[in-house]
Amino acid sequence: MKVNKKDVHELASMPLSWLMDKALETKLRYRGDKFSLCTIMNARSGRCTEDCAFCAQSARYSASVSVYPLRSPEDAIREAERAKVTGAERFSLVTSGRGMDSDEVERVAEIVHAIRSRVGIKVCCSLGILDGKSLCYLKDAGMSRYHHNLETSRRFFSHVVTTHTFQERIDTIRAAKEAGLEVCSGGIIGLGETQEDRLSMACSLVELDVDSVPINLLVPIEGTPLATAAPLEMTDILKTIAIFRLILPEKALRIAGGRESRLGDFQAMAFWAGADAMLIGGYLTVRGREIEKDLEMVRQVKGLWKSVSRH
Repeated sequence: MKVNKKDVHELASMPLSWLMDKALETKLRYRGDKFSLCTIMNARSGRCTEDCAFCAQSARYSASVSVYPLRSPEDAIREAERAKVTGAERFSLVTSGRGMDSDEVERVAEIVHAIRSRVGIKVCCSLGILDGKSLCYLKDAGMSRYHHNLETSRRFFSHVVTTHTFQERIDTIRAAKEAGLEVCSGGIIGLGETQEDRLSMACSLVELDVDSVPINLLVPIEGTPLATAAPLEMTDILKTIAIFRLILPEKALRIAGGRESRLGDFQAMAFWAGADAMLIGGYLTVRGREIEKDLEMVRQVKGLWKSVSRH
């Protein structure tokens, strides 16, 4: 699917108030009052060979992070059960590293099968760069969605990662789609990219026809190259969310890492700007907000959406 880049750039020139109004209208027209929640498990942590400049898990940096091998099926089942009880629709296994060899894929497949058979929650995975054979094997085990972020634009990617390419990420997403999997793919804003880079990433996601789009807000972590990155203005964050909604009208738009520290008491504004999904329960190396507060926010946001829809 191709995107009219001229139209996208015209959107970027519009006032924030107009964008947010149109984004909410678009969200309610195409997706109603849907609001989806997911949670993740850091299933293997640290000692990553890659050099993603934002990530504490890279072995190349001095960030303080827990290091452990692939966790057991029993650990994953416990966390999946907890996720289901809190209201999450999806539970994702996330591992550090460039990718996985066949033995590692087999072990993850066993965990996926155990969660599906004993917990029943939908299972996603984020395991790095994988080929079609591995993705099909995981799908057969019960994985329904693969998560693999683009992170940023093709132009800016090499400023953030040098140990693999933007095209390798594209190829993994296409392999997942060819395997019959849903795909969750988005990126991080606040890496030092321009507005043009954010628009370019959004257009790439449209062309790839991904199913869920997570927007992460950079949390600078001490010991990484982006530790001193300047935070984005809230207006830039909300404008980005609104534009993503307008050019991805039928897709889940998920607010993930950094929402607490970057939006603070104004997190609900993201859902007025068109977002309709959220990662709860914490992130890979950063704590999240109390789940009860998030669930209360969801209840209030859905109430406001219904009020708007009636008018």
